Amino acid sequence: MTSPLDVLAAVRAGHARRLPALLALLDRAQRRELLAGLKELRSGLRASGWERRQERELVSPALLIAGAACQTGAAAAASWIGGRDMRRWRGALDGDLVEVLAHREPRWLGDLAHRLAARPATAQEDYPLIEELVRRAGCPMPTSDGCVEGWATAVWSEHGTLTDALRRDPHLAVFVPRLFETPEPVAAFAWHSEPQAQHHWPATLARLAAEGRIERTALLDACTARLVRGGTALHLKPYRSVLEALRPTLEEERERTADWIALTADAASPVAGHAQEVLARLATAGHVTPALLAEMSAAVFFRPEKKLVRAQLALLGKVLARDADAAPELLPVLGEAFGHPDTDVQERALKLAAAHLGDDRALRAELADRAHLLSPVHHARAVALLGADAAPEQDTGPYREILPPPPPSTPLEASPESVEETVELVAAAVNSRTESVEDFERALDGLVRHAHRDRAALAAALRPALADRYWLDPARRHFHRDDLPGLEHVAAAVLDVRPSGPKPQALVSWRSDCHHSGAAAARHARLAEAARGITAGPPPFLLATPTLTDGSLDPHVLVGRLAEYARLGVTPGPVDFAQALLRVHRDPSVLPGAAALGTPEGERLVAWIGGAGRPAAVTRRTAPAEHHRYGGNPDRPVLDTGERPVLLAEFPAAFRELGQARKASGRCWDAGAPETLIALLPQDRDALAAWSLPAVLACALDDERGGTDILPGLAAAGPGGPALHLAVATGLGARHAQDRLRSVDALLTLAGRGELDTVRLGADLAELLELGTLKPSRLADALRTAAATGAHATTWAVLAQVLPALLTGSADPRGTGELLETAAVCAERSRAVRQEPLAGLDAAASRPGRSRLITQAARLRDALHRNREAMAAAAR
Repeated sequence: MTSPLDVLAAVRAGHARRLPALLALLDRAQRRELLAGLKELRSGLRASGWERRQERELVSPALLIAGAACQTGAAAAASWIGGRDMRRWRGALDGDLVEVLAHREPRWLGDLAHRLAARPATAQEDYPLIEELVRRAGCPMPTSDGCVEGWATAVWSEHGTLTDALRRDPHLAVFVPRLFETPEPVAAFAWHSEPQAQHHWPATLARLAAEGRIERTALLDACTARLVRGGTALHLKPYRSVLEALRPTLEEERERTADWIALTADAASPVAGHAQEVLARLATAGHVTPALLAEMSAAVFFRPEKKLVRAQLALLGKVLARDADAAPELLPVLGEAFGHPDTDVQERALKLAAAHLGDDRALRAELADRAHLLSPVHHARAVALLGADAAPEQDTGPYREILPPPPPSTPLEASPESVEETVELVAAAVNSRTESVEDFERALDGLVRHAHRDRAALAAALRPALADRYWLDPARRHFHRDDLPGLEHVAAAVLDVRPSGPKPQALVSWRSDCHHSGAAAARHARLAEAARGITAGPPPFLLATPTLTDGSLDPHVLVGRLAEYARLGVTPGPVDFAQALLRVHRDPSVLPGAAALGTPEGERLVAWIGGAGRPAAVTRRTAPAEHHRYGGNPDRPVLDTGERPVLLAEFPAAFRELGQARKASGRCWDAGAPETLIALLPQDRDALAAWSLPAVLACALDDERGGTDILPGLAAAGPGGPALHLAVATGLGARHAQDRLRSVDALLTLAGRGELDTVRLGADLAELLELGTLKPSRLADALRTAAATGAHATTWAVLAQVLPALLTGSADPRGTGELLETAAVCAERSRAVRQEPLAGLDAAASRPGRSRLITQAARLRDALHRNREAMAAAAR
């Protein structure tokens, strides 16, 4: 006679294959008894550590089968089968699971199938089990997103062709429509891109539609609906491929005219281009009314892609050439093209209007009303074509530059007054993936302050808040407290945790050739000193807690803290005081108060502010790029920082690496949070910029991301010196748009603070272009973004220094046309005037041809000439 204990023993032994026969001998009461033991076993395994991993691997397959068989309800069975701790062994056990569940009623099996399908995290993996349960239950197949993924993967993986697999599949009609309804494209749907491949979904679906196994009209509707729903070009590619494989007839395309118009307005560029081609065919065949064509054109003219806009203008020209009576409905929409940022598009729209305008005064007046959108280079032609009403109103007021306001200096909130607030801050910081400077500093100072006042009360409140930390488990304390990260190091000291592991040989266990290892060592030393102080007798507060959120420390506040230390007879911690010196604002007005302290720390503060704390000297040189992923070997500018003797001679050992002379490093492997690094050295931003330059260069020369993260923070406060200007210049040519955007933020922040040296920045950009470090097209995108914020005069001032290097130097001219276009826009908007000619501009504008470089050079030359004449006229 088999008992629950016998089955439980088989589970513990990992005899999964024996379980179906053993479980079949148990009645309902015995299964309930067994289930209680299985739950206890599972709970113990889930709570166990690494030491029981082999037991988990042995027992879990059997535990999965036995637990599923003993559940009385379908919901409980689905929860048991779907548990994450069971996932590793699921795929090989479907047959055993079906066997132990086979005696259940069909309705129960169907309920279980639908519940498994409703679990988003596991439905795809469970599809084979779901399919078999559905077959046995005779119920409808669930079509959740996970089931769609599982079905597509299953049929794709079958032997033979995908076409044969789908012909055999009983769920074809149910799942094919769902392929077009999932939030993200089904993974297997896009695995083969060649139509000749045996498992190419688009070609297979088109073949099955031709055979009548899938309704063709429904498939076309699903494709167009999915494209209209939107997404990235990559996401929409498989649906577009299905549409192309179906090869819709002209009548089928005509029935979906509204969808094509919607796609030209909002879809990703490749999809919009396809829709535009379809509409062009329909328009040529006379199936698109002028009203619909005008609606479509208005949407296309609003898009930035020049190729689409030019193609639309060409389509309008063909329709107007064939049907002159459509002019009253089609020509007004050209007013939308007048506002396109590309002056070539504006010129084409004017030419099209001139060719078909005729004598219609109302139409002429309507277009004249939109002529103010044209670039100044086209104003004269618009007046000649449309009359005096097309002349824009003259703006006689002064030009106003739009720059972001200087970021305010935000005071750091006071340290927490209560134990409860301190514990809340510490728990939030420990459990958060990101840690702000403000939260860290307030939590650290709060721990020190309240440990000084009543360590026992602080520990009593802190322990339950950190109950889930592994280092509070007595069985898992084979580590040293110095190994604990961040605030946990100090919290462990408050809780008097005494681990048994060996002390690490170094404050940080890694070293790189960049500055981050030194910064990490200094931060760790500060935490270690605070932890030791709490154990030995904590100070009343920390000296280095900043007064501003950027890490800066008011010197008068520091003098007050030192005076309180002297009154209490407390000796400052060497690391704490060293960090305070690195943070203190070097304001000479504090010198008398510091000298009056009469303490060694007061004397050191006087010396530091008096000159000993001056930043490291930064020197610049040029070196070949060491690791350039995209071919060639462009040179790069590098910045070396000099020695800081006071840091080497007087500061604790953990800070000395920051004071060493540093050659430009290679790649940074662990950058950490930029705000934390800035808060370490808030008064030495140019040194930080010099140290960060290699990471910024990697964004420009290679495919790295995130190297420019630090630039907005460096620009937000403190003086911006040559190193920061060079780092910003380099970041403007980063490969990825997000990195360029951060560099633009830094540029505009410096300009808003009145600290941007446009001559220096322009000279840096010119040098980087000459060296081949930057690509003009990327720089053009960044400066176009800066100009679009309203900083036209600032952008022009930078470009005026850059363009001569491209027009007369040896820099790669590709992308120069884009820079010239941005410069022309800025010159027109800011009414810029130059007393001397821009080197190389007249020669470029006088070349034969209609390239972008030539037309935009002429536009810029003419804009500067008009601005000079306007200024002379105003002076008269």
